Amino acid sequence: MNTFINILGVLLFAFGIAVSIALHEFGHLLTAKAFGMKVTRYFIGFGPKIFSFRKGETEYGLKAIPAGGFCEITGMTALDDVHPDDRKRAFYNQKVWKRVVVLAAGSITHFILGFLILLVLAMSLGLPNNKDLPVLAEITPCVQDHTVGLTAPCQPGAPAPAKDAGLRPGDEVTAIAGKPISTWSEMLKVTRDLSGPTEFKVKRNGEEVALTVNVPKVTREVTDGKGGREVKQVGAIGVTWQQNFEYSPLAAVPASVAFTGDMFVNTWKGLMRFPERIPAVVKAIGGGERDLDTPISVVGASRLGGDAAERGLWAFFILMLAGLNFFVGVFNLLPLLPLDGGHIAVNLYERVRDWVRKLRGKPAGAPVNYMRLLPLTYVVIFIGGAITLLTVTADIVNPIRLQ
Repeated sequence: MNTFINILGVLLFAFGIAVSIALHEFGHLLTAKAFGMKVTRYFIGFGPKIFSFRKGETEYGLKAIPAGGFCEITGMTALDDVHPDDRKRAFYNQKVWKRVVVLAAGSITHFILGFLILLVLAMSLGLPNNKDLPVLAEITPCVQDHTVGLTAPCQPGAPAPAKDAGLRPGDEVTAIAGKPISTWSEMLKVTRDLSGPTEFKVKRNGEEVALTVNVPKVTREVTDGKGGREVKQVGAIGVTWQQNFEYSPLAAVPASVAFTGDMFVNTWKGLMRFPERIPAVVKAIGGGERDLDTPISVVGASRLGGDAAERGLWAFFILMLAGLNFFVGVFNLLPLLPLDGGHIAVNLYERVRDWVRKLRGKPAGAPVNYMRLLPLTYVVIFIGGAITLLTVTADIVNPIRLQ
């Protein structure tokens, strides 16, 4: 049964990727048609054609290899051979801002899709507490030694510090013994060194409340800071951490907007660190331990989706789909050919160049000769292909798996 759910999760995640690709190309199609450009073909996939149909002047279809797609617009560059009847509708004859909108439409579609996924997640399973906020999820009836069992029925005389002090689910701890607290990790670290009556300040319904918690010492197994575990006496108050936040439909919108901003920042940071993580992928292929922070391919992402489905971690599954859309959207805007961002850069360069020439009393310059940019384009394609091959290989021989 677990294997079946895992396979189903892999297929569902792969289907989500395929839908994202289809919508990416649909963004190009929709905006190009809206501006009156001629779109001759819209296909999902590459390789041999499975089927197609024609509606108006556009052929729509599906190809055998579900690894991308394309939207063919007449006259993408001035070098293209365009029929005289279609020249007014050719891409290169449109205003620059229209060309930029069409080129950016694919990435914008990914951003919209990612936001909508987060919005649904916020209203259903909840958005992850990605800032590690010290918000309380549950107040346990007591605290006791690890030898008894942290979830076992309370032993006679077992202390209930959080319950007795009046802490409630939803409280956000802001200070302990006068020390400001901003994360759950920080709260745990401070609490473990406490003993006896201690002032806890919490934010409750927008107001700050001060409570006195009588912190007991209990025997717990904790990390020793060297990668191992040790048993020691630590302070504990009997609370659990709020891992996800669920929102009403009205509150979900600003929450999803804020979370989207965080994902953009993290996506950009990840892209900037991408080159330095490639050696770790090579090491993993050679049998080294696979670093959880190494890049993964769609194969690896789909396998993680299967693992998440098998464990019932649907919030993580959905969050991965949203993250994938943000990553592809941002990556596709990098100013490198043949990415959409590279074409945008060329068109903006032509606009700025012609503006400068106009100020100098000169006519507009000739369109950029894409043939001269081919060597750079081939380099980008080669590097991209090599990285893809590396990550796919690593995801097959030494994949990242959920623990």
